[in-house]
Amino acid sequence: MGFYDDEHSHSEEPRREKPRRGLWFLSGLVGAIVGVVVMLFLTPVLSNLGILPYNVNTQGQTNVTGPTTTKNVKVDVNSAVTNAVADVSPAVVGVINEQKQGQDFFSNLSDKYSEAALGSGIVYKKDNKYAYVVTNNHVVQGAGKVQVQLDNNTKVNAQILGKDALYDLAVLRIPADKVKKVAQFGDSSDLKRGEPVVAIGNPLGFSGSVTEGIVSSNNRVIPSTHGNVSYQAPVIQTDAAINPGNSGGALVNIEGQVIGINSSKISEQDVEGIGFAIPINVAKPVINQLETNGKVERAYLGLQIMDLSMMPASETQKLKVPAGVKNGLVVAQVSNGSPADKGGIEAGDVITEVNGKKITSYIDFSTYLYTKLKPGDTVNMKLYRFGKEKNVSFKLGGKVFS
Repeated sequence: MGFYDDEHSHSEEPRREKPRRGLWFLSGLVGAIVGVVVMLFLTPVLSNLGILPYNVNTQGQTNVTGPTTTKNVKVDVNSAVTNAVADVSPAVVGVINEQKQGQDFFSNLSDKYSEAALGSGIVYKKDNKYAYVVTNNHVVQGAGKVQVQLDNNTKVNAQILGKDALYDLAVLRIPADKVKKVAQFGDSSDLKRGEPVVAIGNPLGFSGSVTEGIVSSNNRVIPSTHGNVSYQAPVIQTDAAINPGNSGGALVNIEGQVIGINSSKISEQDVEGIGFAIPINVAKPVINQLETNGKVERAYLGLQIMDLSMMPASETQKLKVPAGVKNGLVVAQVSNGSPADKGGIEAGDVITEVNGKKITSYIDFSTYLYTKLKPGDTVNMKLYRFGKEKNVSFKLGGKVFS
């Protein structure tokens, strides 16, 4: 049996004629139109019956949904965060620092004030007559008049009950009749790194602004200075955005409790997301004293001192400090009549221990002095006076930082 190509095939099978080009095009066009019409009618029916995984609405938008999804779906945006914000926000207020402008004779006679600064505050207590607001000391510093702006934009005059510059806290008092909500304090000692938190305040005057973040560190300390006093301030570090105007506002946990008072941030060109809040457990005893006594009295020595490690070697030799003594405080000056003066401390003494606690640095000592000791406590100091070891004891005095 041989193989033949078409040209040489002798098959008697008749050839099929090709359809005409015009009729073929017309029949295809009619079929396409019929198909589109059928799909337009059948698609909504099949979608409503749950056969197709999408539906077509009358506005021409195709909504991809599951077989049982209805045309209009309302998404529930409520969450633990939105609930916490709704619970605390009415208790977060604006604090307006008003001052007289100018220094001439006529401005001093005027009763007119203008806004010098705007911060935030937290209504934390209310009785039949007054409501109490905590804010930062630097928010009301230098104010001739303070107003509190409530969440409904009502403004009321506020009285400063007390200020503490060392911990940067102040307590205000306002009439209670306008206040509808009081914030609840939480427990900052329970915080965990990575725990979600929300900052609420009035950054740049945008009242009631909310930013969300986490606890970056629950046990951070940063150097803080007031006048010639420096110490290590305990703070909560967070990446929730804190901007000018947030100061004094609330740092809130997911349960809607205030666990910190926003106070500062690191604002450098290459730094983002490093803000700080005063832990509420640290703030509460200070708030109570400011509300009750109008001040916080802290332990006072009456000394000007500096780190031994910062002294030039030539000066250390003059003081005849023993070779084995590397850390301590050098007394530069003693205030007349101060507790240290009465206790026998002299300029040139090198203090190395207080109540058995070895001194590692000035900041370490001042932190111990202002957080662990109080006026009236007796301190025992070990020191060197031109190479000779001495021990002195005396009672601490009291000082207000305002």
